[in-house]
Amino acid sequence: MTKLADLKKRLAASPEFEAEYRQADAEFAVIEALILARTNAKLSQAELAERLGTTQSAIARLESGSISPSLSTLRRYADATGTRLSVSLVSR
Repeated sequence: MTKLADLKKRLAASPEFEAEYRQADAEFAVIEALILARTNAKLSQAELAERLGTTQSAIARLESGSISPSLSTLRRYADATGTRLSVSLVSR
């Protein structure tokens, strides 16, 4: 096993690490979905920003994960990219 895989296995045994890992995984999934929606709509960040009445830098911050979007923002983003917002809570 690689050193990284060993480290991950050792860290995964910690409940604190597991909780942080799940949270980060969910955040990355949201970021990935945002970028995928925009690119599938064939929009640049600047074009999307214009549709949303904001700036390209605001879209970049949203897509980088440096800010946490509200549900309202996610709905507007979905509308602007021709997609539908879907949120689900699943058992662990």
